[in-house]
Amino acid sequence: MKKLSLFLFVFLCAGGLLFSGWHVEADAKEQVSLFKYANTQSPKHPRTKSMFFFKNHLEKASNGKIKVEIYHSGVLGKEAEVLDMVKMGTVQGCRGGLFERANKKFLLYTLPFLFEDAEQVLKVIRSPMGETINRDALKNGFHIPATGVAGGFRNITSNVKPINTPADLKGLKMRTPPIDMTIKTFKAIGASPQQVAYTETYMALKTGVVDAQENPFSNTVDMKFYEVQKYLSVVNWQLHPDPFYVSPAWYNSLSDDLKAVFDAVAQATLIYSDTIWLNSENGYFYFLKDNLKTNTISTAGRKLFVEKVKPVWQYYVDEGFFTWDDINKAIAIAQEK
Repeated sequence: MKKLSLFLFVFLCAGGLLFSGWHVEADAKEQVSLFKYANTQSPKHPRTKSMFFFKNHLEKASNGKIKVEIYHSGVLGKEAEVLDMVKMGTVQGCRGGLFERANKKFLLYTLPFLFEDAEQVLKVIRSPMGETINRDALKNGFHIPATGVAGGFRNITSNVKPINTPADLKGLKMRTPPIDMTIKTFKAIGASPQQVAYTETYMALKTGVVDAQENPFSNTVDMKFYEVQKYLSVVNWQLHPDPFYVSPAWYNSLSDDLKAVFDAVAQATLIYSDTIWLNSENGYFYFLKDNLKTNTISTAGRKLFVEKVKPVWQYYVDEGFFTWDDINKAIAIAQEK
């Protein structure tokens, strides 16, 4: 597994160069703007850690004209509730799932087997195409200054056999969350999706109610699924985006200088978040590799998976989430050298 470079973070810290040009001069007469931010993760989670980075740098770069309050661990509500609060303006910002509410095109990043690794996803997210997806969320009531990735790719553990081709999943009882794209994907591959609550998955694996499960490495370690599994197969089937949702009403209340500062710090924060989050996933991978028989699908094996899941891609095109032109453009950006 590749270790994501910290060069951008170091570049930032060595004098604040990434947004030093946006420092705002002090003005005692200007009112302080309060930015209340919430997420559901703990203070030790990479998402929360990166937001303390955001708070420190934004308050300094704005010369105290923006004050940031961080509410983590779900104290203001579940992700859906907080997202509604941001849209209404009672909370000014959040990060989490439900990204299709902001822009259906965010689901493009989650298409099964569309990307080979996190670097490819980040190329698209940080490209002009990704910026357009962010900007178009304004139509649905959200200003999104930056998007990152919500941890690493989802991969498969199994009690039956290593997974190298779609044929290895045929008839396998696969635990899935109640997410439409996940269920459609594993049906298309030939597995037998079984909806089991996340907190009940360990016992379901242990007792043979299900044979396999899919999750990022961090979840597989955190929930100790590896204790009741034999194989880890690195298939990199899906990764989720991590948009930074901001209240447009609050954002538009800022001066142009403060808007520029806010956006620049937000973009630096998501780069920092991607760095620490993906590096932590690498650590979990090495832990799992020491505890499970581990394999990585070949290029030829991956092509077989891509062919199996193309009907899933077609479904979301037919539903109007995006077009084949969008998919092909994303692939072209991802594969640029």
